[in-house]
Amino acid sequence: MKVNGRHYRSLWWDDHAHALMIIDQRWLPHDFRVAELRTADNCAVAIREMWVRGAPLIGATAAYAMALRMKADPSNGALDAAWDQLHATRPTAINLRWALDRCRSLLEPLGPPARAEAALALAHELADEDVEINRRIGEHGLALIREITPRKRTGEPVRLLTHCNAGWVATVDWGTATSPMYQAHDAGIALHVWVDETRPRNQGALTAWELGSHGISHSYVVDNAGGHLMQHGLVDMVIVGTDRTTRRGDVCNKIGTYLKALAARDNGVPFYVALPSPTIDWRVDDGFAEIPIEERAPQETTHVLGRTEAGNIEHVLVAPEGTPGGNPAFDVTPSHLVTGLITERGVCEASAAGLAALFPEHSAGDGRSGDRGPDSPAPESAG
Repeated sequence: MKVNGRHYRSLWWDDHAHALMIIDQRWLPHDFRVAELRTADNCAVAIREMWVRGAPLIGATAAYAMALRMKADPSNGALDAAWDQLHATRPTAINLRWALDRCRSLLEPLGPPARAEAALALAHELADEDVEINRRIGEHGLALIREITPRKRTGEPVRLLTHCNAGWVATVDWGTATSPMYQAHDAGIALHVWVDETRPRNQGALTAWELGSHGISHSYVVDNAGGHLMQHGLVDMVIVGTDRTTRRGDVCNKIGTYLKALAARDNGVPFYVALPSPTIDWRVDDGFAEIPIEERAPQETTHVLGRTEAGNIEHVLVAPEGTPGGNPAFDVTPSHLVTGLITERGVCEASAAGLAALFPEHSAGDGRSGDRGPDSPAPESAG
């Protein structure tokens, strides 16, 4: 997407520097900065400390990290150590393990001299796959938005609500939940998006920054406003992203998503999840029991980052001095609260049967054959 009229991906490879370039998201939306990652260790820090964030982008970053490690040391020991180091950075988003497993599956059979070139080629491939997956999610989400437009009065926008940032800066490009929004806006459909602030890191501000840059009407609202907006008929559809979804359709996403799903169910508002297939954990059935929930630093809840009137970007204490913070980063929304899953292959119900219909290659066994890309054949969606 574009920043100040220039197209960017969230990450890109610099052949001259032999380095991974990223948009450093610690400073958004207040400052646009690019960081250079020259080693796998740099990439591990960037993932763990949320210089990059969003499940698809974490996976792509990890693939480039493997390429950097193989360039420095293509031995079997380095390959295993890199997998372990990167896998430990963020426990919840499954794209991280998915990307690392694809790298290891490709590289292990190769001799060390061939590994660096093959790893970099695979990283490029995964990045391009992510862009195409998200573009296709946008096409299927656009169809859902089009179904709403005949019910709107003349001049009245379709009103969407989203939580956290599942936008292009959380992926390589397009975003997941935002891709239908961009495509609807570009198709001339009037939209207004309610953007949850998404405490504690206020990642909704990134969504607001993205939508504003694209010219999409939006309002930045406190996390607890969603139910009120739904009660008053001001939300036509909720679209959120996901960091891990189970094979039966339970959705793990940023903390607070579950509460939005409850409010949506109580008010008859459709609740959709934009789901790239690498985010499906085919090994897991029960999201509540089996998905590890990352507990992040308590300082994220007790402090906020913002720009002062003097123009400085600073952390400010908002809790009483000495009050401890609790910071579970994700929650699980059970499948029965999800209206549908918007995937690159179409829209399906949030269930084992629904996902198996779109991804039949995973419908048998333990789901460990997960290396297929966005062009793998699948049945046409009824959605």
